[in-house]
Amino acid sequence: MGSGNWDFIRAKYLASAVRADQYPTGGLQEIAFIGRSNVGKSSLINSLCRQTGLARVSATPGKTQTINFYEIAAKETATDRREQFYLVDLPGYGYAKASKGAKSQWSVFIRQYLSGSRNLQLVCQLIDIRHPLMESDQEGYHWLIGNGLPVQIILTKADKLSRQEMTKQHQALSRALGLTPDRVIVYSSVQHTGRAELLNRIGRLLWPMPT
Repeated sequence: MGSGNWDFIRAKYLASAVRADQYPTGGLQEIAFIGRSNVGKSSLINSLCRQTGLARVSATPGKTQTINFYEIAAKETATDRREQFYLVDLPGYGYAKASKGAKSQWSVFIRQYLSGSRNLQLVCQLIDIRHPLMESDQEGYHWLIGNGLPVQIILTKADKLSRQEMTKQHQALSRALGLTPDRVIVYSSVQHTGRAELLNRIGRLLWPMPT
């Protein structure tokens, strides 16, 4: 029986889409990443996959306007078991105009993907740890939960705070979402803090150890 510890060993870009008929047809399980524009989503994906430039990091918030699919090869470290899944990079939200609720702040094609994908197993919602919980993040989280989607909250840019500030914000943001801190991952794409924890949560969700 494996230890349940996972790593990503290969990643490649597959496709960009705005319609269901443009999605990859391989039938693999999917993990989606979403967050406000400029939350550090592309940097986190690059850190997670250990591949600089896999996801393009833009200096212009809100620039990414397509759903981008990546094929990821994962390995369980203790057993050398190999598996694959699709990592789905969703466009940022909350930048172009004031929030009018998740229904309006998320493009129609994003909502169609989130509510229609049969292979979606988890949505990783990224929130900037440096700020109080923003209305658009809260609305987005409750929309996802209300639509029956499993959500993993990830607090990004942890390296921008001192350890004391990070702990305080971790607790405050978790409390604002009604979650215990152990259900929220703190991540730094610069220091790769939280990488192993997120890798293992994804791996154990997609490929649980036999009982």
